[in-house]
Amino acid sequence: MAAPKKGRRQSAPGKPGRSLAFILIALVALTGGMFLSGHTTPRLGIDLAGGTSITLEAKNEPGQKNAINPANMNTAVDIINNRVNGLGVSEAEVQTQGDKNIIVNIPKGSNEKQAREQVGTTAQLYFRPVITQAPGQPTPEPSTSPSSGTDKEKDKDKATDKATDKATDKATDKAGSPSSTPTSQGRAVSEALKADPTPSASDKAKDKGGKKDETPKPDPATAKLQEQFTKLDCTDKKARAEAGRGIKPSDPTIACGKSPDGKTWDKFILAPAELNGKDVDDAKAAINQQSGGWVVNMEFTKGGSKKFSQTTTKLSQQQPPQNQFAIVLDGEVASAPSVRTTLSSNAEISGSFNQESAKDLANILSYGALPLTFHEQSVTTVSPALGGEQLKAGLIAGAIGLALVIIYLVAYYRGLSLIAIASLLVSAALTYTIMTLLGPTIKFALNLPAVCGAIVAIGITADSFIVFFERVRDEIREGRTLRPAVERGWPRARRTILVSDFVSFLAAAVLFVVTVGKVQGFAFTLGLTTLLDVVVVFFFTKPLMTLMARKKFFASGHKWSGLDPERLGAKPPLRRSRRTAPPAGPVDPKEA
Repeated sequence: MAAPKKGRRQSAPGKPGRSLAFILIALVALTGGMFLSGHTTPRLGIDLAGGTSITLEAKNEPGQKNAINPANMNTAVDIINNRVNGLGVSEAEVQTQGDKNIIVNIPKGSNEKQAREQVGTTAQLYFRPVITQAPGQPTPEPSTSPSSGTDKEKDKDKATDKATDKATDKATDKAGSPSSTPTSQGRAVSEALKADPTPSASDKAKDKGGKKDETPKPDPATAKLQEQFTKLDCTDKKARAEAGRGIKPSDPTIACGKSPDGKTWDKFILAPAELNGKDVDDAKAAINQQSGGWVVNMEFTKGGSKKFSQTTTKLSQQQPPQNQFAIVLDGEVASAPSVRTTLSSNAEISGSFNQESAKDLANILSYGALPLTFHEQSVTTVSPALGGEQLKAGLIAGAIGLALVIIYLVAYYRGLSLIAIASLLVSAALTYTIMTLLGPTIKFALNLPAVCGAIVAIGITADSFIVFFERVRDEIREGRTLRPAVERGWPRARRTILVSDFVSFLAAAVLFVVTVGKVQGFAFTLGLTTLLDVVVVFFFTKPLMTLMARKKFFASGHKWSGLDPERLGAKPPLRRSRRTAPPAGPVDPKEA
C-alpha cells in the first residue's frame, strides 16, 4: 500500500456542532446587547434622517501663516463638537474634510438655527476670578421655619448668604470709583452690605429734615444671579449650555465645569473677566521634573503678562475658593486652578492631570489665540421626505438584488441553496446587530453610501458560497462521494475565499483612509461585511455543509439536492484494484 505523499494534509471533519454553537451564541449576545442598550435600529445619517449640513472653510488670520494645520483643525473640531452637542443637538457630526474644511451635520429636529450661529464663530476664552463654587446639583431650598433644620442646613444657608454677598460684590463693581479695580470694588461694596444697618453719625447729620433712613439694598441683578446659581443643575447638558448665555465679559456670570476627578460637575459664580484668550501666547503640556506629574505651561503676551500679574497678586491674598481663577471656554469652566503666588509672563497649572487631560487643556488655552477663523462655504438642507425616499430606494434595490441572488441559487444549486440562504440570513443578522450597536458606541451613522456598501456585500458573500459549492461539485465529478468531497474541497475553497475577501477588505481600507465624508460610510460597511463573510463561511457555512453531507437527501445525490452525480457528469466511483503481474517472456511491441 502506497504511503500518502508528504506535504498534503487531509482536512479533518472536526466538530461542526461547536462552530454552529459559537455563531448562535454570538447572535444571541449581540441581539441581547442591542435590546439592553435601547437601540434597536441603526443610527441614520443626515442624508436619510434629514437635517442640515454646514461646510466651514478655515481662513488664516491677518499676519499669520501656516496656521491651517492638522493640530489646529482637530482642536477646532473638538471645540465645535462641544458647542453643537452642548446645545442639546442630538448626535451631531463634526469632522474635517480635506485640509481646510470642517463638515457639521445637524440631524433634523435639533435646534438647527442656534447651532448654525454657534459653529462658525470664534471660540471665546476668558479668565475669570472665582467667587464661589458648589457641587453641580441644584441647591436645596432653605427651611422657612426658624426652629426647623439641622446644623448642616444652617451651614448651607450661611454659605448661600456668603455666595450672595460675593456675587453682589462683583455685580456692583461698576458703581465704584473708575480708578478702583473690580476686586477692590467688590470688597468695598461687600463690606458695606455686611455692615450694621444702624445709621451712622454722618447719616444722621444728613437726615436733619426728619427723613426716614434708608439702608443699602442688594442689587436685583445680583439677586437674580444668585437665584440662577441656586437652581443650576450642571448634570443636565442643556442647562450647562444655557448657563451664562449672553453675559458680557465685563459682567459676573454662572458657569459649570468638570470636577477635578473628571466624573462629576461643579457650578461656579464667576467675577468679570480680567483676561481673554488673545492674552495667551502659547500653552503646552509637559512633565514637571520635580513632581514627575503632568502640568500645563502657559506663556502670555506682553499686555497679558501685566494683566495676569495684577490678577494673581490679588487672588494670592484670598482664601479658597476666591484664590482661584476659572479658565472659561464658550461659557464652560475648563479648569479652575488656585493661585499661591504672584505670576507674570509664565504660569504652570498643576493638578491631577494625565497626559491626555493635560494636552486637552493646553489645546483649549492655545485655541483662545488660535489664528483661524471659519466662514460658511455652503449650507445644505436635507428634508426628511428626501431622506426617506433615498432610504426606501436603497432598501428596494437591496431587496431586488437579494431576490435575484436567491432565485439564481435555487435554480442552479437547488437543495444547496438552503445552506446559502441560511448563511445569508445569518450574515444579515450579524450585520444589522453590529451596525445598530456601533451607532451609540462609535457614532456610526448608516447613510446612503453605506446602504450601497451593504448591497454590494450581498454579491461578495454569495460569491464565497458559490466558490465552496463548486469545489465540492468538482470533487463529486471526480467520482468521490459527498462526505470526502466536502472535506477535500474545503481547503481549496478556503484559500480562494480568503484571497478574494482580503482583496475586497484591502480596497475598502484604502478607500476609507483616502476619502472623507459619506464615501467613508461605503468603505466602512464594505469592510465590515467582508470580515463578517469570513466569519460566516468558516463558522456557519462549512459546519452546516458538513452536517448536511451526513443526511441521506444530500449524501445519496438526490436530483433536487444540487449534488446529483449523474447531472454533474461524474465519473464512475473511484475504486482500488490490484495490479496484475505482467506476463513472463518478451512482449510483442505491437501488442504493447
